Amino acid sequence: MSQVLNTPPPAASPASPADDAAAIAARYGLTVSGARPSLPAYVRQLWARRHFITAFATAKLTAQYSQAKLGQVWQVANPLLNAAVYYFIFGVLLGTKHGVPDFVPFLVTGVFIWTFTQSSIMAGTRAISGSLGLVRALHFPRAALPVSYAIQQLQQLLFSMAALVVILLCFGVPVSASWLLIVPILTLQFVFNVGVAMVMARMGAKTPDIAQLMPFVLRTWMYVSGVMWSIASTLKHSHTPHWAMVALESNPAAVYIDLTRYALIDSFHANQLPHHVWALAVGWALLAGVGGFIYFWKAEETYGRG
Repeated sequence: MSQVLNTPPPAASPASPADDAAAIAARYGLTVSGARPSLPAYVRQLWARRHFITAFATAKLTAQYSQAKLGQVWQVANPLLNAAVYYFIFGVLLGTKHGVPDFVPFLVTGVFIWTFTQSSIMAGTRAISGSLGLVRALHFPRAALPVSYAIQQLQQLLFSMAALVVILLCFGVPVSASWLLIVPILTLQFVFNVGVAMVMARMGAKTPDIAQLMPFVLRTWMYVSGVMWSIASTLKHSHTPHWAMVALESNPAAVYIDLTRYALIDSFHANQLPHHVWALAVGWALLAGVGGFIYFWKAEETYGRG
């Protein structure tokens, strides 16, 4: 009995330094540096830096051709030269221009719209891995980088659209009210491009070698998207399975290209568009835009580390 009464109480285990630090941080409202914010907070942070995003995109666009003697002329010259090469190879040598009215406007429109998607994805792939100095030096939502690169490509497309309008008029394509459809079409394509750019930015941040593989992937995608040839006219009398036709016509690059051709070229009629084309355009934009944004946000705290 005396032993029980005289036994000293067990000593309390000393608090670890980590517990003390956590208690002090909680007391003063401190948070972990670089921790991923909630999705709504992340969206608010990104919106608060919208002026930085647009200024960064404009600065990158201005500097892109600063060392070239022709300067910003290359923004229009590059896709036009590509269109000229494609016209000779596909239109003349392979004969894809046969059965396609207004083939030059058809081809140039496809090249310009495709270049917008291609350049946005390529720039997004290097958005994090190519900006590590900025990522490690400053605290900001990393999604600002792929978004700004996509805005840069949109600005470049707008320069090219001025040249496209001149080409359309020179080849006798009349101005019509359907040209106004270009606004919602490019908006949906921009959202799609941003989403895919974010997916590639996260993948490129972890595996920079993806940037070396993407040109081959994008070139294959271009060839099956009807940039230089009409999917409907070329495969109409072929033995291509129906599911393959639906897949080719429904791929997002082809959807946005066909919608732009329908809006701008008078001879490109609605019966050349895939079924439910507007639903496809909206669906691809939402799937890529929302899905890509969430996919990128989930790895926010890992960018620039390692």
